[in-house]
Amino acid sequence: MDSSTDGGRRRRVLFFPLPYQGHINPMFQLAGLLHARGFAITVFHTCFNAPDASQYPAYEFVPVPDDGGAPAAGDPDTVRTTVGHIRAANQACEAPFRERLASLLERREEDVACLVVDAHLLRLSDVARGLGVPTLALRTGSAACFRCFTAFPELCDKGYYNYQPPQVSSSSQLDLDAPVTELPPYRVRDLPCASPATHGVLQDLISRSVTAVKTSSGLIINTFDALEPDDLASLRRDLGVPVFAVGPLHRLSPAASSSLLRQDRACLHWLDAQAPASVLYVSFGSLASMPAADLAEAAWGIAGSGRPFLWALRPGLALGASPALPDGFEAATRGRGAVVSWAPQEEVLAHPAVGGFWTHCGWNSTLEGVCAGLPMLCRPCFGDQMGNARYVEHVWRVGVTLEGELERGKVETAISALMGAGEPGDGLRRRARELGSRAAECVAVAGSSCISVDKLVHHILSL
Repeated sequence: MDSSTDGGRRRRVLFFPLPYQGHINPMFQLAGLLHARGFAITVFHTCFNAPDASQYPAYEFVPVPDDGGAPAAGDPDTVRTTVGHIRAANQACEAPFRERLASLLERREEDVACLVVDAHLLRLSDVARGLGVPTLALRTGSAACFRCFTAFPELCDKGYYNYQPPQVSSSSQLDLDAPVTELPPYRVRDLPCASPATHGVLQDLISRSVTAVKTSSGLIINTFDALEPDDLASLRRDLGVPVFAVGPLHRLSPAASSSLLRQDRACLHWLDAQAPASVLYVSFGSLASMPAADLAEAAWGIAGSGRPFLWALRPGLALGASPALPDGFEAATRGRGAVVSWAPQEEVLAHPAVGGFWTHCGWNSTLEGVCAGLPMLCRPCFGDQMGNARYVEHVWRVGVTLEGELERGKVETAISALMGAGEPGDGLRRRARELGSRAAECVAVAGSSCISVDKLVHHILSL
């Protein structure tokens, strides 16, 4: 009998992603994985960053009006903009989602097994359970990040955020390199951060995400046991719901690309002409932004390194910069570099010409770098990225982090450390290859992630 049927009747799994690239990708990868097991798929989605339904002809798509609620443009505070939009999306989508879900349930063409919903969409989780649909929460960050989320109130109470709670003196200055003893290996600087003006809304967002998981029928997380054994063990011990580590999803899933930006595939042909392991791939993700001065320093550091490079330079990355690259950069790097607006990142990282990855350390990018067996140069920007970079450098020891002011000399030195012969580059590359091999083992037949997917399928059928 098909694994997605129950008594001969096909089961349907519903999905609702958070409308950001880093959340849409793993959600669609999970949908592809379950569709390959025979489940019918329905995707609810906002109008903002709506997915391309033509890429998934076998899926049903249900748009949910969100009042055209796009994030505010031009705000340099990415945390404030993103958190504000997530809160607005929860509120705006609640009533129309209830109406559309109720309509779907009345059809009764297949049995609806559950709703897989991004953990940031607590209100929509509540709507589904109110209509009798079990929910599974998808966390698109690391297990370590979610462990940090669960500890957030305690960390605030103990003064790790020096403007919260009130009893902590506002004049106290935390040592950013001090260890967070309750949450090793984090330092203070690695915690999710916000300005005093946005701390309250960030705290509310984290609290709601934890509630969404604890009130669900299980947590699905895009990681694997060999990568985060201690953090996964902690979550399985403390959460009170089943935890399914089914990552890396991009290696398990047959899903088509769900990129919201047009990919320049010509860069793959450019890579074909480069020497093995010679190229530094640079990408700061789909959401982060940086001051124009920082981008200029990054550019001149890349130019000064003398290394071949491929740079996915997304429009809007540099705040207020037009054009983004400094005058003279193209001439200084002619013949050894390529700049594109967006790249097919998984294929780029797997290309034999790529020997290192300069990343903002979003979790999807971090996982993709791990799976490709590449050493990483880390420049985290916000949210969970600082913690991810800490694991890359301190726990897995497959990368180096650029902290503090971005300066071209520091960039040149870091690229040399990452890509050069001898130490530390040789050690970084060796450990990166070993970590990539462990990722490959987990997605092989009888690997930990394949076993976890089997358990997830059985769990869905039991709901």
